[in-house]
Amino acid sequence: MRALVRTADAVYEVELEDEVVLGAADAQVEPVELALPLPRVVAAATAGSTVIAVVDRRPPLAISNDAGLTWREAGGGLPPGRGIAISVDDPDFVLYAARNRLYLSTDGGRFWRALDPELPEIEAIALCP
Repeated sequence: MRALVRTADAVYEVELEDEVVLGAADAQVEPVELALPLPRVVAAATAGSTVIAVVDRRPPLAISNDAGLTWREAGGGLPPGRGIAISVDDPDFVLYAARNRLYLSTDGGRFWRALDPELPEIEAIALCP
């Protein structure tokens, strides 16, 4: 799977499985704007009934699996966030962006692993369809 990462310098395409930056991409990446009943929302993403919000606090994630009716905190070991993306095909596949690094979860945000590439300051992310 690939991701588009908008940074302060350019938009980069990143191959997530091989953890490599493929280069600059000619694409637009805009953060998703959601009206969430949560304070201090930095970024948010949705896929089906799964909603994940990056919040400006510790831990940095609020996750709902019932379209926002109930929430749980997650990401206690993650640094402050800049962006979030959820796979439409598999809502357990989640990409999280901190200042210069991407983190991947394949279990809906319970466990995370840092990806190797270090990027310029990240502003927004999106998973490629």
